[in-house]
Amino acid sequence: MHQEFLMGNAAIARGAIAAGLNLVCGYPGTPSTEVLETAAKQNDGSRYVEWSVNEKAALELGAGAAYCGARAMVTMKQVGLNVASDPLMSLAYIGVKGGMVILVADDPGPISSQTEQDTRSFAAYSKLPCFDPASVQEAYDMIQDAFAYSEQYHTPVLFRPTTRVCHGYASITVKDPEEFVTNQPEGFVKDSSKWVIFPRLSYQAHINIEARNAGLQTVFSGYAHNVITPAADARCRKGIATHGISSTYTAEALRGMADAPRVLKVATPFPFPEKLAVEFLSGLDEVLCIEELDPVIERELTYICGKYHLNVTIRGKLTHDVKNAGENTCASVTENIAKFMGHTLPAAPETDVPPALPVRPPVLCAGCPHRASFYAVKQAMKGKKAVFCGDIGCYTLGNAMPLDMVDTCLCMGAGVNITQGIGKIEPDTTCFAFVGDSTFFASAITGAVNAVYNQANMTLVVLDNSTTAMTGHQPHPGTGRTMMGQVVDKVSIEAVLKGVGVKTVETVNPLELDKAIETVQRVSAEDGVKAIIFKSPCAVLIKPEQPAVIDADKCTNCKRCIKQLGCPGLVLKDGHAAIEQALCTGCGLCEQVCAFHAISTGGAN
Repeated sequence: MHQEFLMGNAAIARGAIAAGLNLVCGYPGTPSTEVLETAAKQNDGSRYVEWSVNEKAALELGAGAAYCGARAMVTMKQVGLNVASDPLMSLAYIGVKGGMVILVADDPGPISSQTEQDTRSFAAYSKLPCFDPASVQEAYDMIQDAFAYSEQYHTPVLFRPTTRVCHGYASITVKDPEEFVTNQPEGFVKDSSKWVIFPRLSYQAHINIEARNAGLQTVFSGYAHNVITPAADARCRKGIATHGISSTYTAEALRGMADAPRVLKVATPFPFPEKLAVEFLSGLDEVLCIEELDPVIERELTYICGKYHLNVTIRGKLTHDVKNAGENTCASVTENIAKFMGHTLPAAPETDVPPALPVRPPVLCAGCPHRASFYAVKQAMKGKKAVFCGDIGCYTLGNAMPLDMVDTCLCMGAGVNITQGIGKIEPDTTCFAFVGDSTFFASAITGAVNAVYNQANMTLVVLDNSTTAMTGHQPHPGTGRTMMGQVVDKVSIEAVLKGVGVKTVETVNPLELDKAIETVQRVSAEDGVKAIIFKSPCAVLIKPEQPAVIDADKCTNCKRCIKQLGCPGLVLKDGHAAIEQALCTGCGLCEQVCAFHAISTGGAN
């Protein structure tokens, strides 16, 4: 054993490796991404690592490996579990031979997600065991336990860290290489009575799952990370039930409290450690549940009180004693506990009140080709009735003023189909669907097939910046690279679209503004399904050109460049438009927008 300073996601990957990991695959999504990336960096060639095209593909690939007796981990964020839910629900019935951990990182807040959905609730729905780490050290230790339980009970298990655990750093104790588990997969053994899902098999599997989970309630009551902390005063008849990062905030709030209540920390929300919960509730009058995001613990304790006829009042989200949305903080938990305990929090001295932070809304980067793509379409559609359906990625930021070019955004790949629905009801509307290159491969291809088959009238705009930019520039099928370091043939978006029946597919550089505008005008006027691929690399991946300059003699200070583009490289200095030299990439878009030819690239401002 030795100490290392690690990010939570890195600790999870390192723990999985120590547990004998044979394969890891997934789809990038904050806050989960660094788990797979760490596993790839730590790969000595004995493990297979893959960014799959989406979470469904990853889960099915992981299942195949686990069928062979491999220890497999699949990574995603909470909305990715929706994509993987079809195979997940069936896999819960089929089971696995090797250990299989499905890491689903939840994002309370949400900080970078469409939803605040709680994977603990999904665990109960899918009837799969769930592990909920509270710290970086616990994440490292618990991922190893997760593999062991998975293999012992022949079931995939869910592992649910949240953003503050995933992205937190701590000095933790990790194993030396000689302490690692070595797992040699047996290989796939044919058995259609086990691996082929039929209704009769599913019926019996359901019975077995319910029996297994009932047994796990007792097993998890003795699990080391499910802990009861005694009250500071034995006469205290109040308790707090918590989990995950909220248990850390709770410990901070209770530090030094003379009448600190009894605390239950739940590390396995499903199956719930019922026996331990009964022990915790015994002798209490009132319990406050502090959790993110759903009232999982609160509901379980309420049920247990009814089942065992315990006269204990359970408080939490359902009773509005704790907020029912957003992430918890040290401050919010301290306030909740103080109110529950009947304490009065001292007023903070005025000198301790920090100044208000400046508002910093997210924007497309300076030089981002997506800005040029949106602007080209906007200019081409001036005076026309048009709708612009967006998708998940950096380009969702095209909704902000002054571009204002994202009218809808639901989930990955949805824009392609939403566009078709709007077009069927409003045939006089010119319909556009914007999708990134990575998202195209992940979930938009089926939408394109649906559009062709059902004779939609729409323009698909693929914003191809040759990477998965939003989550940290991971490769995808169009980049020609894999996480195993292989250089492979790129999958052509143009060829895919033509292959599914899109007859007009044109590729243009959006930074060639006049040509881009003309292409949009011409292609969008055609009937049926047509596609424009705006191809230009992500500004973060290229070597910047010389920054643009403004000729003060030609500039009329109309501020058109600022008002129409919203580029962070364009700023006001002393009331005049100026170029922020440290940000400008020299993309040339503002030069083409300026009506007075006052902007040019190639020098200092």
